[in-house]
Amino acid sequence: MPSATLNLRLSPRRMLSAREAAEYVGLPVKRLPVDCRVPPIAMPGGKQLYDIRDLDSWIDSLKDGRRDDDDDILERLSG
Repeated sequence: MPSATLNLRLSPRRMLSAREAAEYVGLPVKRLPVDCRVPPIAMPGGKQLYDIRDLDSWIDSLKDGRRDDDDDILERLSG
């Protein structure tokens, strides 16, 4: 009987490092802050992490053809 292999990549954590976030969205780490309009979140202790839900929303906006304008970006950055 033939067998099949299924490769799944699961991220059990909500917050990702820049390297993990870049891998998740398919960008090189150096291009992440340039191409991805999702700012990292300052965590206690000073670590900067990316919320996977924000990354998903950004990807969905690309699929929908929506682009962030400067006001949207500034609003998100000011929190």
